[in-house]
Amino acid sequence: MMQDVQARTVGFRPGERNVFFHILTACNLRCRHCYINTAEHGTCTLPLETVTKWLALFARPGKESNLILLGGEPTLHPDLPAIIRAAKAMRYAVTVDSNGYLFHDLLDKITPQELDYLSFSLDGPDAAVNDPIRGQGSFEVCTGNIRRAVAAGFNTSLIYTVSALNINHLARMPTLVEDLGVKRFFIQVIGLRGKPAHEAAAPGRNWQVNPEEWFATVPQVAADAAKRGIHVIYPKVYLKAADRFECAGMVAENYFIFPNGRVYQCPLCEDYPIHSYSIENDLFVHRQGLNEDRFFPLNIPEGCVMNRLLQPDNISYREDGSPLHRISCCLLKEEVLPAQ
Repeated sequence: MMQDVQARTVGFRPGERNVFFHILTACNLRCRHCYINTAEHGTCTLPLETVTKWLALFARPGKESNLILLGGEPTLHPDLPAIIRAAKAMRYAVTVDSNGYLFHDLLDKITPQELDYLSFSLDGPDAAVNDPIRGQGSFEVCTGNIRRAVAAGFNTSLIYTVSALNINHLARMPTLVEDLGVKRFFIQVIGLRGKPAHEAAAPGRNWQVNPEEWFATVPQVAADAAKRGIHVIYPKVYLKAADRFECAGMVAENYFIFPNGRVYQCPLCEDYPIHSYSIENDLFVHRQGLNEDRFFPLNIPEGCVMNRLLQPDNISYREDGSPLHRISCCLLKEEVLPAQ
């Protein structure tokens, strides 16, 4: 009999460095939940020379760092293979997050040995669910290229962004992930930034998943996937009574870099000009003033202070004013390892 699988919280590791590098903001799709905000993030595609210089700012010669190359759609960048090779030479573990279209024949221009992970985004177990969210025909293209990548020997992962639009279909995803041959499955939660932040104010536009739906669905789906031999990671979101709140901005080193030179530590803040750092004349600069990092040390009953300030509608309260649920740092993860 296969053993039961249990989720464990993956705590922040001091000194761990994760670099989320948006090398462009252009994209061929217009996903309904896209968080890119060109007014705040810029519209340019960074040239190879600039990307290489900026990568060097965050590289550590004696220690590996994690690099996630993002867009927009990063495979639209014509120099992506060269960027991957430059990053590997700087001791980065490199992941490319793609919508699945894999422009410029990416699979033919790099080898599985040159890329640590190729990650694909799907938001439904079939075209009927996925395509109204991500774009007509995107399910067929993405799943086809996942199969190509798996057959070519690339380490692949799949990201599913949970919202009120698709949480009822999440339970069908483990079957698809298993069929595709993908070994790592990320379940994300919708963030109210970018397009969802603007749509949230419109009548009848409810993106959010309530705590009861989350607890009734996500852990069970993760366990099902793990029993199929899939490594599952999903956000903690809500803290239990015994859990201690911890902010990644106070412990780990997470940098979210955009083409206009803004560098955030907290992704919740990306719709606002309150970034902790910036890149100016190819130098990494700590900004002064009332920016995101000034708020990280605050200790409040709701847990994440940035969630309380920027997304207060996520939090419900009892009659005595105490929060029904404390919100964890958005970067805190739960992990379910594949069953043995």
